Formats: sequence, C-alpha cells, structure tokens
Amino acid sequence: MSRDDLKRAAAEAALERVESGMVVGLGTGTTVEHLVDLLAERLERGDLCDVVGVPTSLRTERQARDLGIPLAELAEHPRLDLTIDGADEVSPELDLIKGLGGALLREKMVAQASDRLLIIADEAKLVDRLGRTKPLPVEVVEWGWDAHLPFLRALGADVSLRTGADDEPVWSDNGTLFLDCRFADGIEEPRALERRLIDRAGVVDTGLFLGMASAALVAGADGVRELTAS
Repeated sequence: MSRDDLKRAAAEAALERVESGMVVGLGTGTTVEHLVDLLAERLERGDLCDVVGVPTSLRTERQARDLGIPLAELAEHPRLDLTIDGADEVSPELDLIKGLGGALLREKMVAQASDRLLIIADEAKLVDRLGRTKPLPVEVVEWGWDAHLPFLRALGADVSLRTGADDEPVWSDNGTLFLDCRFADGIEEPRALERRLIDRAGVVDTGLFLGMASAALVAGADGVRELTAS
C-alpha cells in the first residue's frame, strides 16, 4: 500500500468512532483530508447525521465547507466530544510532535477542549523518542523572532525559520511565524523542554502535545492497529 492508502485506511478506521449528534474537532494535514472527505460522504448518504465539525485551520475549514459539512466555532462548543487529528511523530507513550502543517496552536486549543483526542497516522510516524525524525515547531510572534535563536540553540536545537518554496516566511493562520528546531539525538526530556519554551515571552506555543492523546489508529501493511495511552 502507498503512504496515501495507509492514511486513508487510518481515516476510515477513525470515522467508525464518530456517531450522529457529535461535535468533532477536525484536525489539519494530509491524513485528515481523507477523514473530511469520508465524513462528507457519510453525511451525504445519511449514514451519519447532525455531526458538527470544529476545524483547526483555514485549510480544513475550506475543505469541509466546500463539502457541505456543518461547521462551528470553538466558542460555540467549548466542549467537544472528539477530535481527530494527525501527527508528525508519535512516541510509545502517545506523546506527539505536531505542527509541521502550520496549525499547532489551533490544533492544541481544540484538542484541549475535547473529551478525547484520537490520532490517525501511518506507521512511519512512530518513533522511539520525539524529535528523532522531525523538527519541533515553535510558534513565535513576528516581533523579535530572531532573538529566540541563541536561546533555542543553547537548548541544543539546530534552528531554522520556516520558509516556503518562494523562500518567504511561512505564516500561520494567526499571523505568527514558525521556528523549526532539530535535535540531533531527539528530545531527551520533552516536558522539561516544554516548560522552558512556554515560559519564554514571545513564544506562542510549541508542537509538543504531551499526555493529550487518548488513542492512535496507526495504519501499516498488516492493517490498522490501535495504540492506547498507558
């Protein structure tokens, strides 16, 4: 199976957890794109009804709206039944790195407002230590963004400002920038690192999602398996 096939298989499995009448957080990324497509199909067929989505990015909002999925703002539903989202890395404890799709702050806000956070991914996202294969995104305000570079390097990170194909900075939906931090041996103490980063003025949030996921549906050559938080 191709990576895209695996992503769709994980999305199909996750959709079995969605029930009529639910308010569901809709994550961001290529795996979630399959979920949104499939959700729209089931709503159109009448297999599901009265499902309301809370999107975590303008990208997801546009896709869902174009497909006719009813949407709401987070303020309208401060408590969600379920959020389904992807991840860039998943540790054995179901700690996550997220945010390479540019939506980490809204993703975290919606996840924190949810009774359950269900992660969908292919098995390439599984790592033994966070930061092994992907950089950690750190979202920062524009003003003084480069003043964070020495601080982040002192924490052991190789830091780069995220730019697009045109070499221009990538902006979040919130008008902020991303500093991508690579750690040569991965992140040894994610919780300690999270505290250091969040305590720094100018840092909006980080792509560390620690202790938030209740389960992950991971697609591989042998099918989709469920991992649960210990």
